Amino acid sequence: MPSASPVQTIAVTGGKGGIGKTNVSANLGLSLVASGQRVILLDTVFGVSGVESLLDLTPALDLSHVVRGECSLQDALIDGPGGLMILPSGHSVIEMTRLSQIEHANLIGLFSDLAVDADTLIIDIATGLSDSVLFYTGAAREVMVVVCDEPTSIRDALSTIRLLNQTRQIRRFRVVANRTESAGHGLDLYSTLTRYADRHLDVLLDFCGSIPYDPQVKAAVAQQQAVVEAFPRSSASLAFQKLATRVKRWPRPTEPAGHVEFFVERLIQTAAL
Repeated sequence: MPSASPVQTIAVTGGKGGIGKTNVSANLGLSLVASGQRVILLDTVFGVSGVESLLDLTPALDLSHVVRGECSLQDALIDGPGGLMILPSGHSVIEMTRLSQIEHANLIGLFSDLAVDADTLIIDIATGLSDSVLFYTGAAREVMVVVCDEPTSIRDALSTIRLLNQTRQIRRFRVVANRTESAGHGLDLYSTLTRYADRHLDVLLDFCGSIPYDPQVKAAVAQQQAVVEAFPRSSASLAFQKLATRVKRWPRPTEPAGHVEFFVERLIQTAAL
């Protein structure tokens, strides 16, 4: 039977493509697993930029098959590297908007009965500001915004924060600076975001640290591996370990709505907006 412990749900977003968001999702997940947590990574990114491509996985089934009743949730889960469990989403956003109330209840029940003891659910969010982005991000308890030192990345991160605040009433955002030259460089990026947010938005931005630029990340991608698996002592891997330690210190949900099936219920409510 699955554990009754509430599950931490973290949406990893950023707005712009090419900022290393999927790398952050996968390496954070693997670092949490290495620290003793049980982690499911929900991949909502389609095509060559998703977790499946990064980790050389070829799923035959995904969450959209579960929604249509074509397979069980357990069947759609992939045993990824290092004990990380991966759930491809497929086109489940479209499918969920078409479900009847009975089908909604059945899907929630499937998550409730999932024979997996998960501590954390990480959702790798697609780029842009589409309905899919709002759909998944709006249902998560924590939102992690990845930003790098490019004007378009900073602009898109702020646009994402503004839209989620205005449409989903999210006020707290966790910021990770990626591919930085130094720890101070990451703080500078965070300060740029906070200066704008303090003037124009009713949000709280929490700096979670920096992932340094590391050529071994690119080498790991070429091998279709996560850097924490391919080069565990690299500077980026050590930074991901620190990020995982920080994430584990975040307050965990204590209310009943912290369970995985309640995340799905929030997804369904979000789909109706």
